[in-house]
Amino acid sequence: MDFILDPPNGVSALRIGMSYEQALAAISDWGTPSVSGPYAHTSTVKIRVDYRSMDIVAHLEGGDTVTAVELWRFEEDSRDVRVLLEGTDVFRTPARAVLRQQADRGRRVDESDPENPVIPEVTLAFTRETGQETPRELDGLPMYFTSVLVAGVDYY
Repeated sequence: MDFILDPPNGVSALRIGMSYEQALAAISDWGTPSVSGPYAHTSTVKIRVDYRSMDIVAHLEGGDTVTAVELWRFEEDSRDVRVLLEGTDVFRTPARAVLRQQADRGRRVDESDPENPVIPEVTLAFTRETGQETPRELDGLPMYFTSVLVAGVDYY
């Protein structure tokens, strides 16, 4: 199964701007969803599903429509699940190479927080934070991303 990152529009069939009902239907194709929220002091709702080696979360930060889609890779990575950004598997390609490819496309890569780089132009955010035993770069950062978030145009 391939999940296609399409910033700033969404991930595969889960699209930014979908209503709660549409997002629930779309995410249900990957498993039985759970819903949490709204949370105190905010109207954020999250629709979440575990799909093999990933956690997929639709964020509805206003409570009504999807504002971001986040994918988290589990430690027991499933080889038949890929998360692709312009043909590159963001969870199996070294993080530095993913960011370099985006910079080579003329996109500004903000690495002011090296564990959580952002590409504001296409509203992509990555995470390298992990408690898992994973290969690390010489500077101590995990070699691979552990999550990616795709959000709408005005998110950052």
